[in-house]
Amino acid sequence: MQSKHRVFAEDLLLAAAAEGEDHFDRVPDSLVLLIFNKLADARSLGRCSAVSRRFSALVPLVDDACLRIDRVIPADAADAGAPRPRAALSHLLKSVLLAVLKPFAHCDAKSASPQKHAHQQQQHHSPAQVLRNFSSIRSLRMELPVSDVGTDDGVVLRWKAVFGSTLQSCVILGGTRVDRAGPPHAPSSGSAPPAVDDDGGSIPESLYTNGGLKLRVVWTISSLIAAATRHYLLREIVKEHPTLERVALTDAGGQGTLSMGRDQLREFRDRPLAAAPAAAANRTQVPACNMKLRYAPLLELSDGTRIHGATLVVIKPVGDAGGKDLDELGAGAFDGPLREAVAALGKRRAYLLEMNGF
Repeated sequence: MQSKHRVFAEDLLLAAAAEGEDHFDRVPDSLVLLIFNKLADARSLGRCSAVSRRFSALVPLVDDACLRIDRVIPADAADAGAPRPRAALSHLLKSVLLAVLKPFAHCDAKSASPQKHAHQQQQHHSPAQVLRNFSSIRSLRMELPVSDVGTDDGVVLRWKAVFGSTLQSCVILGGTRVDRAGPPHAPSSGSAPPAVDDDGGSIPESLYTNGGLKLRVVWTISSLIAAATRHYLLREIVKEHPTLERVALTDAGGQGTLSMGRDQLREFRDRPLAAAPAAAANRTQVPACNMKLRYAPLLELSDGTRIHGATLVVIKPVGDAGGKDLDELGAGAFDGPLREAVAALGKRRAYLLEMNGF
């Protein structure tokens, strides 16, 4: 049996509906925008903009947006619309540069004919095209469908890069294998903390035998190329959205993050983008850098996780005397267990390296 209050409320709603009154129109625009900002997902916001003229006018005013790129088009695939030149691209560039979203309408769906709507469903739009109708974005997060750097099974690789007009810093954490030991034992009250292994000032043999050092060089170069390629992908988006204050470009696998804050975005707009040589187009040029490498044959964390061949590489451009030093950059790069791994590797001996720009 329904309560009297519920029956009364339903009678009021039915009466209002009969009079053609829409109670949602009473919700202020500021509250609707707050809801849209919580939604954030660009595709869902695009669908909302097709609901009504009011939504179509409010959606472009959102502050926060998240754009998930969910489709990769192979380099040799024929475009359903206008023809585009084919190019032999690596898997990395395919994943980053040719990733596109399924389209969604940014206009009133009522005005589109069925034939036009069907044609739109066959097209694919770049991230810049999808975001073009958003005029007030301050915080943007983009997510690629796959990780940029291919790794073997069991290998862990994480990187975080900060860019302005060019690379400002990059932190890379890797391990050749990760497993779990038994449940960690709580130390007794009188026991001393575990000692940090000391390599005695010499390079551990496991780092330079069986291609260990070469593997870490590949990790470093591949991560920098991935970051520079993502940075190049953002050039049109940053140019068309002067309100942007924060940008993060991640991937679904959580391997790498490129981030840009307010100062970096201002520099990106004010200074010309340094493009890579023609042989490595479609990415920003990586400047000459100083690197600090730390290594541990086996790293055991407090939760029982063991990282074999744990490696931390912190990178900063040559001649950049301002900002944080290499150790400070590494300390704040990751959260959770990875933060503990960075802290443990920070107690290891550091090896200083230099790298030319490419």
